[in-house]
Amino acid sequence: MRKPQSLPLLVGAALLVGCQAVNTTSGGSVGVERKQYMFSMVSTEQVNQMYAESYQETLAEASKKGLLKKNDALTKRVDGIARRLIAEVPAFRADASQWDWQVNVIDSPELNANCGPGGKIIFYSGLIEQLKLTDDEIAAVMGHEIAHALREHGREAMSKAYGLQMANQLGAAFGIGDGSLQLANVGVQYLMTLPNSRSNENEADLIGLELSARAGYDPNAAVTLWQKMAAAGGSSTPEFMSTHPSPANRTETLQTTIPKVMPLYEASKKR
Repeated sequence: MRKPQSLPLLVGAALLVGCQAVNTTSGGSVGVERKQYMFSMVSTEQVNQMYAESYQETLAEASKKGLLKKNDALTKRVDGIARRLIAEVPAFRADASQWDWQVNVIDSPELNANCGPGGKIIFYSGLIEQLKLTDDEIAAVMGHEIAHALREHGREAMSKAYGLQMANQLGAAFGIGDGSLQLANVGVQYLMTLPNSRSNENEADLIGLELSARAGYDPNAAVTLWQKMAAAGGSSTPEFMSTHPSPANRTETLQTTIPKVMPLYEASKKR
């Protein structure tokens, strides 16, 4: 029996139910204004809780191996930078000041750092020690990572995956073959999977740049940071860059944006 042509449209309509267009942060001086599409079934609270559990597991494993650094000079240095940046998050998102922020350093040669949903920060000592990062450069990394959390890029990625999975499940339920699902899948692609990770990286770069400037860290350090990261790659890819793609125009975009945030940096130095 021929399937009604309206079925793919019904699938697409079903996907829009519970999908909301939101903007998780204010634009700031750097002007990040992209609307994000989130499924209400994938709530902020759920994602934060899921990540918090994973975060604690990572810390427990590191502690068991004696790799969780506590109360040493490097940990105090990273924590101090984090506190200054966290104090500036209300400029983009007022509720983030109430998050359960945590900052930890793991003794590992990995060139990596992360700030997960809900403000859970991990720095690996190798990133700082091997690249000989200045405080300004640490702030550039951390600001970038905090920006991912503020923009809920993790939740956004989960919503995209949920939408694609839901499309396939609904298609199977309606007996729609892969060819007939094309229209629905195209709709999901444009509504849920674009802009892609490169856009997320650009948003994190811009918001991170402004956060570090507001906190009194030289925004020019974002340029030297990525130069060091690229040089460290050599024939292999640092862990950080494997999950944070670095498009060729990243440095150019940062250099173009720095003048917008320099007044914030100069003002912070006077405080």
